[in-house]
Amino acid sequence: MTYEFRLPDIGEGVAEGEVVQWFVKEGDAIQEDQPLVSVLTDKANVEIPSPKTGRIAKIHAPVGQKVKVGGVLVSIETGETPSGRPSTSSGPVAAPGGGDHRTPPVAASAVGVAPGSGAQIQASPHVRRLAAERGIDLATLRGSGPSGRIVEADLAVSPTPTARVPAAVTASMSTVAASGAGATSAGTVPPNEIRERIPIRGVRRVIAEHMSESVHRAAHFTYVEEIDASELVRLRERMAKSIEKHGMRLSYLPFIVKAVVASLKSFPRFNATVDDAHEELVVRAGYHIGIATAAPDGLLVPVVRDADKKSLAQLTREIQDLAERGRAGKLARNELTGSTFTISSLGALGGVLATPILNYPEVAILGVHKIQARPVIRADGTIAPAELMNLSLSLDHRVLDGYEGAQFLAAVKGYLEDPHQLFVELA
Repeated sequence: MTYEFRLPDIGEGVAEGEVVQWFVKEGDAIQEDQPLVSVLTDKANVEIPSPKTGRIAKIHAPVGQKVKVGGVLVSIETGETPSGRPSTSSGPVAAPGGGDHRTPPVAASAVGVAPGSGAQIQASPHVRRLAAERGIDLATLRGSGPSGRIVEADLAVSPTPTARVPAAVTASMSTVAASGAGATSAGTVPPNEIRERIPIRGVRRVIAEHMSESVHRAAHFTYVEEIDASELVRLRERMAKSIEKHGMRLSYLPFIVKAVVASLKSFPRFNATVDDAHEELVVRAGYHIGIATAAPDGLLVPVVRDADKKSLAQLTREIQDLAERGRAGKLARNELTGSTFTISSLGALGGVLATPILNYPEVAILGVHKIQARPVIRADGTIAPAELMNLSLSLDHRVLDGYEGAQFLAAVKGYLEDPHQLFVELA
C-alpha cells in the first residue's frame, strides 16, 4: 500500500511551507517518527517526522518548492494491507523485468516534453525563455548539466536555429546591439560573464518577500537624530563589571530596549501594527521587541517578549541567548513572530546612517548606529570630546506623521542621554 503524506497544518495561520531539506531520498527505508523533511515557515525551520514505517516511493516536492497545507510531500510504501480500499496515489510503475521505472526528482517547472518525441527535456524556465528568444529547439541539444539538464552555456553552442526569432525580440536585440550593451534582453547576461547563479531560496526568499511587501504596502519615512551617548558609555562600563561576573557581555542594546519601551509608553501608537484588511491601526498592549539579528542564512528578528517587565540583566541574557540560537538555526517559530516594534543594530559596524525597512505590519523600526568619539561645542562655547551616536527611525507615514516621529525619537534621546532615569522606580 502506498501512503501519500501531505503537509500537515502547522498552526498559527500557516498556509504553506518551503521545502528546505530532505533527510531521505527515493528508495530509502524509513522508520515512523524518523526525521523526514525540513520545511520553512515564517523564517522558522520545522522538522517533520515520518508518519509511517516503509520505503520512500516518490518525493513530490523538491528542495526550494513551496507546498500548500494539504499538498502532497511524499509517497511512502508501507507494506500495509489496504483493507479492500483502492490506493489513492500512484506508486512506482513495474518494469517488464520486475524492476521499477523511476524518474529522478526534478522541479515540475524545469521539465518539458519535446514536440513529437515523448522525451523529457530538463531545463529551467530561464533557459527555456532564452531558447525561445533565440529560436533554439531544446530537443536538438544535449545538456551538459546534472542528469543531462540543459543549462545556459549549452545554448551558446547550439546548432543553427530551427525557429524564427519573434520580431519583438529581434527589435529588442537590435536596440541593445546598437547601444553597445553587453546583455541581450530583460536581465540576461552573456554566458562567459556569469560567475555563479545562486538560487534565492529558504530564509533568503522569505526575507525578499517580506521586504517587498513592506516597501510596497507601507509609506516609509525616516527621521534621524544625533545622541550624545557619553553618559551611557560611562554607565555601561560601570554596570558591565557586575553583569559579566555571570558570564554575560553587557552591550548597549539592553539600554536601548529599555529606552524604547519607556518611550512607547508615552507614544503608544508606535507600539502598533496595521490591519490593512480592516483599515485599522491596532495598538498593542504588550511590549514585544524584535531584535534584528544577522544569521548565516540571512536576517532574523527574534522577539523579546514583555520587555517592559524585564531587568537589564534579564534583557542581556535573553538577547544573547536569542542571538546565539538564531545564528545556530535553533529558534522556534513562536520566537520569531509577534513583535510590536523592532530595533536594528549592527553594533560596532553600525555605520553613520541607514534607513531601516519596516518589519511589516509594524509601523516603526529604530536603526542604531555606532558610537564614535568626536569633538563638540558645549553650551559655554568650549570644545570637548563626546561619544556621539545616530539613531534613525523609519515609520509608516500612512498612520504616523513625521512630527510624531520626531517627538518619539526625542523621548528616546532623552532617556539615552540621561540613562539613570531608566532605573528610577516611581511610586
